Amino acid sequence: MSFIQDFKAFALKGNVVDMAVGVIIGGAFGKIVTSVVNNIIMPPIGVLTGGVDFTDLKLTIKEAVVEGENVVSEAVTLNYGQFIQDVVDFLIIAFCVFLMIKGIAKLSRKKEEASAEPAPEPEPSAEEKLLTEIRDLLKNK
Repeated sequence: MSFIQDFKAFALKGNVVDMAVGVIIGGAFGKIVTSVVNNIIMPPIGVLTGGVDFTDLKLTIKEAVVEGENVVSEAVTLNYGQFIQDVVDFLIIAFCVFLMIKGIAKLSRKKEEASAEPAPEPEPSAEEKLLTEIRDLLKNK
């Protein structure tokens, strides 16, 4: 029974749950970025490059062998267009993460600056005030 209890304690720790939520949100964020790249960024780039769809760009190393209607062996290709697409996806994700981390750092810096302000000096106690008055009276004599 201790194995199950150990696993339960591990699985329900705050850090593990937070990490799981982060992975799920990250997966959804990846889909959004892929959609932005495929549907918003790449079409204008394709128009600028003459209507080329980057995912279709490839270099054929060996042609497919076809006998009649049967494909004996598939073509061997280097799909550099898909690589370009994936690099653009990565750059956008990396930029978004950079902006998020920079924003968090700025917020934490503001919080540190606010807490770093010197606290006002505490007001002297009644005894200290009385001693200060006595000192001042003695000085004036």
